[in-house]
Amino acid sequence: MRLSRRGLLRAGLAGTAATALGGLTSGCAVPTGSTGRNMVLWYWDGGLGDTVLKNAKARYDSNVDLEAIKIGGYYRSKLITTMAGNAHVPDIAGLKGEDMASYLPNANQFVDLRTLGAEKYKSQYLDWKWDQGIADDGTMVGFPIDCGPVAHYYQFAVFDKAGLPYEPDDVSKELNTWEKFFAAGEQLKKRIPGTYLLSDINAVFENVVQQGSKRYVDKDRHFIGDQQHVRDAWALAVEAKRRRIVSDLVSGTPDQLSAVQDGKLPSQLNASWATSDLKTGVPKTKGRWRVAQMPVRPSNNGGSFLSITKECREPEQAFQIITWILNAANQAQGFADAGLFPSTPASYELKTLRQPDPFFGGQVTMDVFGPAAQKITVAYNSPFDIALGQPLKDEIKNVGVLGKDPKKAWSDAMSKCRRIAKHLGVSY
Repeated sequence: MRLSRRGLLRAGLAGTAATALGGLTSGCAVPTGSTGRNMVLWYWDGGLGDTVLKNAKARYDSNVDLEAIKIGGYYRSKLITTMAGNAHVPDIAGLKGEDMASYLPNANQFVDLRTLGAEKYKSQYLDWKWDQGIADDGTMVGFPIDCGPVAHYYQFAVFDKAGLPYEPDDVSKELNTWEKFFAAGEQLKKRIPGTYLLSDINAVFENVVQQGSKRYVDKDRHFIGDQQHVRDAWALAVEAKRRRIVSDLVSGTPDQLSAVQDGKLPSQLNASWATSDLKTGVPKTKGRWRVAQMPVRPSNNGGSFLSITKECREPEQAFQIITWILNAANQAQGFADAGLFPSTPASYELKTLRQPDPFFGGQVTMDVFGPAAQKITVAYNSPFDIALGQPLKDEIKNVGVLGKDPKKAWSDAMSKCRRIAKHLGVSY
């Protein structure tokens, strides 16, 4: 399963990264890729904005040769393998948000950014995002790049035709609960047969879980994926299927994209980065879309960090580069270049992000995403969440796409979670 920069959660055991990193030696071998004058930064396609990196190279040229290397394929595996080998280790390394919990238990393999003065920058960043880069012992491993506030994307004319609210403020206000959202889906289908509010029920399940303050494993290493907060998310997803407001198409497939283009899937719950995905995936829909707040409260999907490895010979210089690359103005440029939604609230008022977007009918989408980013509910991020959440996501998908009995799917998910929990040493 190919990884993407957007936080597509993959199957497998979350302990892989922790185990590999835990086996690293603590010695500080000089990285082959860094000579002191030469400083190496690793990132993935779309992980940082091209303009900002170009400007950073020019800005620090008199002090250091900044070499930003775009790593393809399985980024996390390549970083872990390189660090384990103690050779060719980058000075600065991007850390994907969905992998962050696997790096934190091995914080001693990175420079504690607090020792370089990180705390003085804290007030400039979203509190919840800042905290995601900090290990349980207080070590700051990652400096925030972006985040992914989720909103409700919808096609203006289709909602109007269906007799639904169609102005962004009205959609936000009148579809502000899951019941109202589902009812709108029923009306949409009744007025325009063959039309569905959402592509699949995973959008409901995953976003409801992400809206809450708990996930799948708690701080004490206990599995909590069978508790009420997950059961409620599961029940809402099943309800969406029962009310026939979701299609049986798989997101990202040609059939699904065709349905989006034809207005048969005129609505989706997705993160801020989906603005870029829509523009490249269904360019013919330009001007049809608007963005509103999602039901109940916003959730987050995606967002990454920059770290300094223990192999870095000049951590103070590396930290200067990081803080400049990730300041408010450059984060705004990163959004313009690569759809990286800023973790710096000051960016939301900058001219770069206040421009009407023709693809969204001239709407200033920051009016939705900015407030959403500041209302994200903080949840404990366990290194085992990915592994123990995946069976639930797989089985709810089976309910939506294959029509599997929800009770059987839940039972199967719990059985898989028990096996995985036992393997990982998570109490069930």
